[in-house]
Amino acid sequence: MSDPVHIFGLPFSTFVRSVMLCCEEISREQNSNEESKLKYTVGLSMGDKTIELKSADHFDLQPFGKYPVLIDGSIKIFETASICRYLDEKFGGTLLQSTELNEKTMIDQWSAAIASYVDKTLVRDYLLEFAFPRGKEGRIRMEVIADVEPQVINILEKLELLLADKAFICSKQYSIADALLIPILDYLFFLPVSDKLFNSTPELKSYIQRMQKRPSSIKVLTHRTK
Repeated sequence: MSDPVHIFGLPFSTFVRSVMLCCEEISREQNSNEESKLKYTVGLSMGDKTIELKSADHFDLQPFGKYPVLIDGSIKIFETASICRYLDEKFGGTLLQSTELNEKTMIDQWSAAIASYVDKTLVRDYLLEFAFPRGKEGRIRMEVIADVEPQVINILEKLELLLADKAFICSKQYSIADALLIPILDYLFFLPVSDKLFNSTPELKSYIQRMQKRPSSIKVLTHRTK
């Protein structure tokens, strides 16, 4: 029996969820014996030891004190897109990428863009204000929301154009780019302001509704905030 890989991180993290989605998609498509299928665990524990965030042990795993980190035996990998590519090539046979150069490049390009520009605006600048408000008495700073919201809608409209009438974000099939994007859109979709956010992006709204019904999403996208 192959040992499970371990995803060091908290399961409400969008990036941790991206890695989990990749694991679920790969495992579901594997034709190998059940004993050798990709299995994974998630959490801040390593064996019987819990690693505190920003501790020396954490920095040993990830030099910048972030997560997720993938531990596969003696191999330790950080940066979400790199983790997903590793898992896909080792266990999926590039199931979540492409053998066509142009399409593979598009997946890599948008994976990088989602992990940087899209994450920065939609998650760091916007979603986290709802999840962890920094206003007085723990209130959401609505002035911050109002300031960032036009940028959020602008990015969603860019994604709408990219999606067009395709089933997936930048490929003919589910890819790493989808796994990176879906957890972000899923959180946005359940905000009290979601109707306004997705008002001008009907294809994107339909896309996330379809993606939420995939077996991988049903298993991973539990709406825990703590």
